[in-house]
Amino acid sequence: MNAEPKISIHPGPTLLAASVASRLITRLVDVQNERGTATVVLTGGSIGTAALKAVWESPTCRTVDWSQVHFWWGDERFLPAGHPDRNAVQAREALLDRLAVDPAKVHEFGSSDQFPDQYAAAADYAARLQEAADAEALDGAADPRLPRFDVLMLGVGPDAHIASLFPELAGIRTKGSTVVGVADAPKPPPERISLTLESIRSAEEVWLAVAGEDKAGAVGLALAGAGSVQVPAAGARGRNKTLWLIDQEAAVQLPGRLINREDAEQ
Repeated sequence: MNAEPKISIHPGPTLLAASVASRLITRLVDVQNERGTATVVLTGGSIGTAALKAVWESPTCRTVDWSQVHFWWGDERFLPAGHPDRNAVQAREALLDRLAVDPAKVHEFGSSDQFPDQYAAAADYAARLQEAADAEALDGAADPRLPRFDVLMLGVGPDAHIASLFPELAGIRTKGSTVVGVADAPKPPPERISLTLESIRSAEEVWLAVAGEDKAGAVGLALAGAGSVQVPAAGARGRNKTLWLIDQEAAVQLPGRLINREDAEQ
């Protein structure tokens, strides 16, 4: 059963990014102490990228054995490899190229100069996820098509989209697949690749990091119990933990009962 959301409110985006970074380092160290290898699913966007920069700047960054971390992505723009708008390029610049990561453990989505279309790239990513799941061979896996995701990070758009799953469009409605090709995203570029909501909900922990008053309506709707087709962020739940990490501006439309109940996470 997926976990009910907890909320942590921060004064502004800089402290929010630092908090996400601190939590991520702690989580990865804990998982490595337990199992040796950890897995994180990264997100793009301003807060996601700022959090990765904050990881590098943290004095505890070296407590993680980065060579034993698998990196996947929640979504990607279907653009040429090396394009500055690709989430993977931004993540490499912010953090990954600074660390002693194992290149075999960095799992980027395919690019438009590798595949004829986003659907072929989606099928390739699904196959690689299945290969990783088969290699793990976990008893009682959340989804036998997927490796274990210890932390899955998400941003949220003003329209409440997560990854590249947009309100009312085919991607958020997709069932029975782990990865979906997107042709009609309302923000450029329209061609994208994304994990499905089923894949997102397989993660042990889902963290949604959100800053800015322009996101307040999306946050309020998602945490008020809206439907996931209309408000995709409402459907993002982790199996063991669902954590909303937001700044004060993004929290202005939260019902007081939610703030009062959960603000101990602050």
